[in-house]
Amino acid sequence: MNDRLPILDLSRAYAEIRDEVRGALERVFEAQSFILGREVRTFEEHVESYLELPEGSAIGCASGTDALILALMALGVGPGDEVVTTPYSFFATAGAVVRLGARPVFADIDPATGNIDLAEAERRLTPRTKAFLPVHLFGQTVPLEGISELCAKRGVAIVEDAAQAFGAWRRVENRIARAGTTGDVGCYSFFPTKNLGGCGDGGMVVTRDAERAERLRRLRVHGEGRTYFHEEVGLNSRLDALQAAVLDVKLPHLERWNADRRLCADRYRLFFESRGLTDRVVLPEELSGNHHIYHQYVVRVPDRDRLMAHLDGLGLTTRVYYPLPLHLQPCFAFLGGRPGDCPQAERLSQEALALPIFPGLEAEEQERLVEAVAVFMA
Repeated sequence: MNDRLPILDLSRAYAEIRDEVRGALERVFEAQSFILGREVRTFEEHVESYLELPEGSAIGCASGTDALILALMALGVGPGDEVVTTPYSFFATAGAVVRLGARPVFADIDPATGNIDLAEAERRLTPRTKAFLPVHLFGQTVPLEGISELCAKRGVAIVEDAAQAFGAWRRVENRIARAGTTGDVGCYSFFPTKNLGGCGDGGMVVTRDAERAERLRRLRVHGEGRTYFHEEVGLNSRLDALQAAVLDVKLPHLERWNADRRLCADRYRLFFESRGLTDRVVLPEELSGNHHIYHQYVVRVPDRDRLMAHLDGLGLTTRVYYPLPLHLQPCFAFLGGRPGDCPQAERLSQEALALPIFPGLEAEEQERLVEAVAVFMA
């Protein structure tokens, strides 16, 4: 085995399903049907079953970014509108809002989870708020039951950015609420690094509203209702048949792979606790009722950058998600964001360190990394 421990090794899971994937790809090449079609609809149907959604609720698209844009378009978000969201996420969350001419309004995060602070979000709702866009960060669900009723009363749509949380869920009273299925629209990414990842870009939008689903289906093909007749201006955002075929092979394995990630998270906790490091390394917190799928395993540490360099020198790869909150990104300077506006997000950006986590990660590899952290902090 390579001495360098990567942040993610897709090859270990792929080795289990190589023949299935190659068979699916061969089927597509034999059919010579590469855009939408039966492969895509079959995958959409299987996602609907997995997420316990009505038939026709899942609409495959070209990427997670497009999923966000399509969702906001379908809700009529545009110039003059505000969208309340988190400053601590991948760029596409706020980028999608700005692309449509609307204004992202940033609410600070809960330092325990990195997810948006719902009380802060409520304070930022105004008569101009068209949508609330929470992100289920790192694979953990935002407890949306705490704000759904208020949003409904104010006519504010909820668009869930579940790009990192396909398969995550939360127990709400006596039911399971899967990430992406509670709000008006849910958005997923199937980028290769995701828990359910393809062999290139891919995404999906889901909604329980049949009319909205039909509109989303039009919007992903240039707003076309029937061939060459366009009811509105949409996007070219179709899920490729090759991606759908690969994703459909992987979907039945997802629960097992997510369970493996949760096992890795448990092992990290045991290793950090056994070395007495939990007073200096803040471990991820899983909210009561949540089923965290650990898309990323992000700890908080002092002197993060020096620790990262130390680990890299030992062949232990780590990453920073995210080094600069969205409200301080240069391209959003026109929004007037300044240091101190979202202090919790700003602090997390200086302390967050993602450790390797993926199906097939071995206990010995995790122990080696934690031991290296212990040496650094001795």
